[in-house]
This record gives sequence, C-alpha cells and structure tokens, in this order.
Amino acid sequence: MGVEGCTKCIKYLLFFFNFIFWLTGGVILGVALWLRHDPKISTLLGLEYDGNHAPSTFYISVHILIAVGAVMMVVGFLGCYGAIQESQCLLGTFFACLVILFACEVAAGIWGYMNRDTVTQEMKNFYDNAYDSAMKTTVNSQEKNNAASLVLKAFHETLSCCGKGPGTNIFTQLTDKFGMTNICPSDASTSCHQRINELFHDKIYLIGIAALVVAVIMIFEMIFSMVLCCGIRNSPVY
Repeated sequence: MGVEGCTKCIKYLLFFFNFIFWLTGGVILGVALWLRHDPKISTLLGLEYDGNHAPSTFYISVHILIAVGAVMMVVGFLGCYGAIQESQCLLGTFFACLVILFACEVAAGIWGYMNRDTVTQEMKNFYDNAYDSAMKTTVNSQEKNNAASLVLKAFHETLSCCGKGPGTNIFTQLTDKFGMTNICPSDASTSCHQRINELFHDKIYLIGIAALVVAVIMIFEMIFSMVLCCGIRNSPVY
C-alpha cells in the first residue's frame, strides 16, 4: 500500500516538477552546446596573433553550463524514479543532490553577476589591441596581411562591423578606400564594440534567465521531496 491523500498529490506534483527539471536540464545542455559551437563565437574565440589568444572566460562559463545540464538530467531522472517508487533512500539522495546543485548555482550566479561585463570587455580589449597593432603596422609598412590585420578581418567579416567606434569606423573605411589597408567590409557601418556587446552580452543575460528559472523549480522540488519523505515515513505500510 502506498501513500494516500494529500501525500499522494505531493508525489505526483514532485514527479511533474522533476519531469520539468529533467526537461530544463536537457534545454540547458542543448543551449550550452549551441553556445559552444556557435559559428560566430567559435570563429572569434579561436583567433590569435603574436602569441595573444582571444579570452576564454566565455567558454569556461559554457563548459560549466554543459556540466550543469548533464547533472540536472541525471538528478531529474533520479527524482522521478524516487517519487514513483516512493523510496526514502532515493528521495533523500535526490534532496541532497538538489541542495548541492542549488548552492553551486547561487555561487555561480553571484560570480556571474560580479563578472557580467568581463567577457565583453575582454573581447573588446583583444579587438582593440589587434586594431591598434594592425593599423600601426599596415600604415607604417604597407604590410596588409600581417597577423593582426588577419585577426581584424576575421572580426569584421564575422560580425559585419568595422572600427572601435564611429570615428575609427570612418577612418578605417577611408584607409581601405585609399589602399592603405584592406580590413573592413564595404557595407560595415556598425562599430565592432557594439557588435561584441550584442553577441556576448545578450547571451549572458539568456544564461542568467535560465539559471533563475531553474532555481525556482529547485526550491519547489526540495519542498515537495521533504514533504513526500515525511509522508512515506508516516505511512501505515512502514
């Protein structure tokens, strides 16, 4: 004989939230893999010149997301199975995993909030260094295919942008027109700083929204798992 009454309702609610949790884990895993293999991001973060590599902070965050998504799917399955089987052992293990995941998510959220502008700023700095080096080398020596210029061309072609801001955009378009450089697409009217913001900043907020949704689901699951454990313990069958 299993649990009855209100506890039985909690059992099915826990199963439902666990199923949502499992699906959310799959979505997070899928989004993380998409971010990891996004053509634009992969192109930009694979760039290097004169021993300088593009910043990898964004990929560190994405790899953490991949691990979290995979663990969520495992824990979600454990919770579903524990709820259906009415197993105190499985539910206790599930609750412990949820607490650990929740603590890790809070810590990651705090770190992400404190460093929310780091990824975009690092990429801007990398672009600025490449831009300054390319313009200095190209204008002074007419060497149009130096390493920094090739990095800039990859930025400009990938993001359809040119220059750090409106001023450098116009200046670089003019140097291209007069044959001094050859690094900007002819139709690029937007600065690369703006494009970098759009590419990375928006995706970081997407990650934050996903983390908030998961945190709310986890709170409900922890409550339901505790109530169901208590209900199983007090059930006449035990």
